[in-house]
Amino acid sequence: MIKAIRNNVPNAITSLNLLCGCIACIVALTPSCMVTTYRLAFLFIALSAVADFFDGLVARLLHAVSGIGKELDSLADLVSFGLAPSLILYSMMNREDDLLAVFALLLPVFGALRLARFNVDTNQTTTFTGLPIPANAIFWIGFTDWYAQHACPIWVVILLIVAMSLLMVCPLRMFSLKMHNLTSLKENWAQYLQVVATVASVVVLGLPGLAVAIALYVLLSIIKREK
Repeated sequence: MIKAIRNNVPNAITSLNLLCGCIACIVALTPSCMVTTYRLAFLFIALSAVADFFDGLVARLLHAVSGIGKELDSLADLVSFGLAPSLILYSMMNREDDLLAVFALLLPVFGALRLARFNVDTNQTTTFTGLPIPANAIFWIGFTDWYAQHACPIWVVILLIVAMSLLMVCPLRMFSLKMHNLTSLKENWAQYLQVVATVASVVVLGLPGLAVAIALYVLLSIIKREK
């Protein structure tokens, strides 16, 4: 009995990730188009990210890593970091063109492909192949916060959707923020630069700085690969 409870603690945290993602989807589709409404959806996506961090940590601490937990985690991530950001974007684009707004749904489709590849690829431990789906969510939180307050041609938004979708499934090797040797600047220069730049971008630009940070992450991954 105790073992069964212990083994399901990580799954309960993952389910909390999924629940927060579902709430973010509901908030994203509410009739109100106020910036505060979207930011409430951002909050629930952020809570999903917190749960996503702790489910893996708790699973390792309790030695409760399982195949079911891995699959459940991917399903939760698809909703929280793929579908929820896309519905926020859909809601915003729908104000301009209800037909072209459907392009926003490319994000969860390609996000699902990204997660499926991740689940069967044993090489994605210290690096990632393609943009991780949480990074996709971070980008769209930043962009949609800016988009809610500024005019932007819808074709530009569509181009961004296509670009981010392709980034999730492209073969580009992208570095992880996990550092095994914290004192090695030569090995971890990209990680340190990413953390500093992210903090600076958010301090200067607010939430839109998150989109800038993810754009930098992609650029640094390309540079790091070439070296």
